[in-house]
Amino acid sequence: MTGPEPEPDVRVIRSARRRRTAAAREVAGVLEVRLPAGLAAAEEARLVETLVRRFVRRRAGREIDLAARAATLAERHGLRRPDRIEWVDNQTQRWGSCTPANHHIRLSRRLAAAPSWVLDYVIVHELAHLDVAGHGPGFWELVNRYPLTERARGYLIAKGAEPDDDAPDGPGGELPRRA
Repeated sequence: MTGPEPEPDVRVIRSARRRRTAAAREVAGVLEVRLPAGLAAAEEARLVETLVRRFVRRRAGREIDLAARAATLAERHGLRRPDRIEWVDNQTQRWGSCTPANHHIRLSRRLAAAPSWVLDYVIVHELAHLDVAGHGPGFWELVNRYPLTERARGYLIAKGAEPDDDAPDGPGGELPRRA
């Protein structure tokens, strides 16, 4: 990633017909944010900020070819390739998840704004789950093939993500040492 995405031009449209929902869509290069009329200024500002942030993340995610990136990382680190890898918007407590039974990986779209080496770490972490379900020593042996594991985990912890509950020493414990 080359830096933060530029903020889009925003047009706020207030509607008396709209009661409880807010929505945003891009029209001719402008992000139209549709809100119920009569919102308090602070609530309107909060909703606009949330919808703009979500739009910027989606736009950044479209530029990343997750399948190609996962294939490259799998090859480079001797891991299994996923059958499917995609961005999702409903992961707010996790950076990624994996379903080993169908080789499907989902990544929080919040990662689209992260440095590329952090995104790569999360992909490697989920690729490792294709072979090892838990977070035991065998799992960390696979993950630690990625040379920036400790640095990326530190970045994610600083961003508010806790280490895995079943990682060595539990939440907040020491990070596994690279071999």
